[in-house]
Amino acid sequence: MTMLLTVLGIVLFAVGLLFSIAWHELGHLSTAKLFGIRVPQYMVGFGPTIWSRQKGETEYGLKAIPAGGYIRMIGMFPPGADGRIEARSTSPWRGMIEDARTAAYEEMKPGDESRLFYTRKPWKRVIVMFAGPFMNLILAVAIFLGISMSFGFATQTTEVAGVQQCVIEQSDKRDTCAKTDPVSPAQNAGLRTGDKIVAFNGERVDDWAVLSNHIRETIGPATITVERDGTEQVLHATLIKNLVAKKDADGEVVPEKFVAAGYLGFAAKTEILPLGFVDSVDRMGDMMENGVESIIALPAKIPDLWGAAFGSGERKDDSPVGVVGAARISGEVMNLDAPTQNIVATFMMLLAGFNLSLFLFNMLPLLPLDGGHIAGALWESVRRNVARLFRRPDPGPFDVAKLMPVAYVVAGIFICFTLLVLVADIVNPVKIS
Repeated sequence: MTMLLTVLGIVLFAVGLLFSIAWHELGHLSTAKLFGIRVPQYMVGFGPTIWSRQKGETEYGLKAIPAGGYIRMIGMFPPGADGRIEARSTSPWRGMIEDARTAAYEEMKPGDESRLFYTRKPWKRVIVMFAGPFMNLILAVAIFLGISMSFGFATQTTEVAGVQQCVIEQSDKRDTCAKTDPVSPAQNAGLRTGDKIVAFNGERVDDWAVLSNHIRETIGPATITVERDGTEQVLHATLIKNLVAKKDADGEVVPEKFVAAGYLGFAAKTEILPLGFVDSVDRMGDMMENGVESIIALPAKIPDLWGAAFGSGERKDDSPVGVVGAARISGEVMNLDAPTQNIVATFMMLLAGFNLSLFLFNMLPLLPLDGGHIAGALWESVRRNVARLFRRPDPGPFDVAKLMPVAYVVAGIFICFTLLVLVADIVNPVKIS
């Protein structure tokens, strides 16, 4: 049964992956056709074609390797300075440029002169190239908000899940009390498991983050109003200073960092609770911010990734994960000992995270990514507007093809990084708890 569920999880992730890629390319396709650009091909996957169908002027197809996709637009690059588009140099770097230029025109037909990509205004080209990643962002936001507002997330509440018997610094890894450890303020005050704290020092609270801050800011006597057996009771406690986990500006615990603060001594109960629209959007913003920080931090994670792949290094929880690793995690999700709705929500969040990563990654201003073409179109717009402002001759379209040698280098780096992640995902995978 475990194997069957694992295979099911991998298959479902593959289907979600293919849909995400097709959805991405649909953004490029629809906007290209909207602006009159001819699109000979719309393909999901790479490698040999396993199915295709011609509809109108576009061939729609599915390829064997579900690791990406593309649409082919004619005239992606302008002709060379002499107006020719075929290769005409033995220089390897120049050859790269002219090979790319030739490929952009190889399916050009009579009458297509007015339907070339590079002839469209820069703002139209920006829309065409941005539409693909934007579709992934739409999908990620839709999934995230749907899960957040219907199912919810694990949230700490003001209900008491357990009372600490004694005072132990949180940097101390002990689970048991020593005879010399003082009794915790919560234990002395008579706080019990199941109590719901509804007020602190007379101020009503229904949010754990607010209650936690009040506790940390208080050293000395305090009143705690709890709801117990349907009635409210006021308990009196004397909070003490203790070494507790440090929190960042967002209220998240900073691993292995501790600060001296007020201490009561109880564990908050965690429940899965749906969020409202505003809170969901705020949490989605945090997710995007974390995604950006993760991409910026990728180069710094390569040594640990190398050690995990080819040495005895530990594979960290925040280690980069590729398609194989994500599919493997999806298989583990299906085997979780949890209610069905939890499994479905976890799987959908995995898919949302994948689409958010596609959006952020493709927006990097580097060729051959969509962000590289966007940067080229924006630079062309700046050049032409500056020339118009100073009444200089129109500099013409920016020749993105001249950046193809850089694009090959970038693509080579991405391929090497992808292979490194692939090896790590196979020999030392990230596992969910």
